[in-house]
Amino acid sequence: MSNQSATVAVNIIDQRLFRTTMGCFATGVTVITTTHDGHVHGMTANAFLSVSLDPPLVLVSIGRSAKMHSLLAPGGRYGVSKLSEEQEHLSRHFSGKPITDLQPQFVWHNETPLIADALAHVVARVVDAHPAGDHTLFIGLVEHLAYRDGRPLLYYRGRYGRMAAL
Repeated sequence: MSNQSATVAVNIIDQRLFRTTMGCFATGVTVITTTHDGHVHGMTANAFLSVSLDPPLVLVSIGRSAKMHSLLAPGGRYGVSKLSEEQEHLSRHFSGKPITDLQPQFVWHNETPLIADALAHVVARVVDAHPAGDHTLFIGLVEHLAYRDGRPLLYYRGRYGRMAAL
């Protein structure tokens, strides 16, 4: 039997090309929220998805350099607010470009802030965290759900968009 070592080719992927290519997938826009030391913290994210129906699990992917990353821990809660097309200003505000004098309105569930008037709300308790490259995948057990009819805010190829009439 031959003792040959396998050689694995590693492709070097340009980060800008990767980001641009992944941006060809249209997503909804969410604001992830939590509290820390009595203050509300939020960040815009489009890397949010459902994981399981039984038990009901969701996942948010957060960059390790984001402030939100240090605020989420097992047992803690986070809120997810899926924004409507009228809430683009809130997405921009929570994406690191704060709008002076904007006072976002929140509704609360399980001591977790959620963006008022969003299309959907999810409150999840962190049950697991998985490092994944320069991000961490925070898996949450869903404790609260609510939604309303409306038109979602979309994000595609680095720009906000709106859904065509159905």
